[in-house]
This record gives sequence, C-alpha cells and structure tokens, in this order.
Amino acid sequence: MEKYIFLAAKYVILVLLHNLQHTLTATLDMRVLYSLCIISILAITSSCSYKQSQLLFQASGTKPDSTAAHTSQTISGSPYRIHPLDQLQIRNLQSIKSLVDQSPAPNSNISGGSAAQGQIFQVEEDGTVALPEIGHVRVEGLTRVEATKLIEDQYKKNVLVNPVFEIKVINLKVTLFGEVKSQGNYPLVKDNTTLVELLGEAGGLTQSANEKSIKIIRGDANKTVTEIDLSKLSSISDPRAILQNGDVIYVSQNKRGIRSDNLQNITTLVQPVLLLVNTALVLLTLSRL
Repeated sequence: MEKYIFLAAKYVILVLLHNLQHTLTATLDMRVLYSLCIISILAITSSCSYKQSQLLFQASGTKPDSTAAHTSQTISGSPYRIHPLDQLQIRNLQSIKSLVDQSPAPNSNISGGSAAQGQIFQVEEDGTVALPEIGHVRVEGLTRVEATKLIEDQYKKNVLVNPVFEIKVINLKVTLFGEVKSQGNYPLVKDNTTLVELLGEAGGLTQSANEKSIKIIRGDANKTVTEIDLSKLSSISDPRAILQNGDVIYVSQNKRGIRSDNLQNITTLVQPVLLLVNTALVLLTLSRL
C-alpha cells in the first residue's frame, strides 16, 4: 500500500511541476489545481501510521513445535557466580535488627539500606565480604544460593540460632533499547531472568518492532550476537534467551515500520515544495484578476 502511495505521489509531483511551468507563462491551468488537491491528500495519507499485528509465540506450520511442547518446564541456565566488587544485599528474614543494627566488622565496605530491604555489602577485591560479628567470608565464585547457605552457617556457628538470610546481587543489569515501550537499564534481581520477562517489565514491544529478530549482544572482549525469534513458542524455553549481566538487547524495526518512516520523511520533504507551489499559484491567480 505504501509503495503505491509513494509512486503516485512522485508522479503527481512531476505532473504538478510540469503544469506549473506552463502556467507561469500562460493562463492558469485547472489541472494544476486538481493536481494540487491530489498531492495534498496523498501527503496527508502518507503521514498516517499503519498498525501491524504482532505474531508473538505462534506455532509454526500445522504440526506442533516439539520444543514448544515442553514450555511448562522450568527454564534452566547457568546461575551467576559472585565476582569481586559485586554488591550484595543481605537481609535476615528472622530478625532484621540482628544484622542491620550490628556494628560493622573492621574494614567492612557497607553502603546504605533500609531495615525492610537489608544492608548492602560490597565484595572486596580479594573475593571476601566483611560482615558484622563474623568478619570476612569468601564468596567469590559462589552462586547466590551457595553464598546464602555459607553465610547462614557462619552466623549459626557464632551468633544466631537457625538464621534465615536472603541475599541478592544488586549490581547486575542489562540494557534494552530499540522498538520497546520503555528503553533503559534494567537490574537482574533474580536468577535466570528471561528475555520475555524483561520485555514484559519494559511494557512490551511497539507496533513497529521486528519480533522475529531480537538481538542479544553479549560479552566484553569477544562479543557474540544471538537472535531470538519471538514468533515461535520455542523462544520461551530457549536457553539462549536467559539474560546475563551486561547483555545489550536491541529490538529493530520491522519492514512496515521502516516504510512508514520513509514515507514520513518524504512527506517532510514534500511539504516545503507544496508551500512554494501554493504561494506561486496564489500570486499568479491574483495577478490575473
């Protein structure tokens, strides 16, 4: 549809300019006025946006996708392992005061936090975290679950009776931009966060999004690009769609969105021409009166 509008607009502009050339040296040709009306209508029409129905999580073909049949299974991935300089938010679920109100251990790196959320501790360069009452605990290389059990055991031996802790790594994040409702940086607050969950948090895709090719850019020195096709049910359980710290997710435009932008650009270029033509026709008409 947009292709035919573009060709028609181009043809009418050529006719208009050709007729205008003769009009300036002869009598006013009514065809110019007709052409002007047509091009004005086309300019308005081409500036309209076109909606596209997104094909999310559709079964391909008539046969069910063998991978999609297992989408109810828990998505498994490699859990994040703690690194130096990570920030751990630690909360005692049994008694908040027993952790938050204690004096910091010597040389501990503690930042702000509320009693409801727990306290924030930074992992030091040697891979340990300094905690109240028990001192330095090595957590480098441990998963969040492993670190939680280790710290619980340390407090159980020396300070608390049957402690229950909640630990979050709060400095992990991914970057999302492109054709989504809300671009920006998003924290990875839980293990095995999926692409679908992140897009849901961002408000979903726009009408111009290309849901068949969403790129996940991963890695520091050696970057890799993974394309996820959200039009397939298998994308829900695709292990490649489990996000990692530092991932950059880009959602590109679909073909319809690109064509709509091109038409909008054409309209922007045509409008000054129409203004000049209108002005010339008005002046010419007044001179003939």
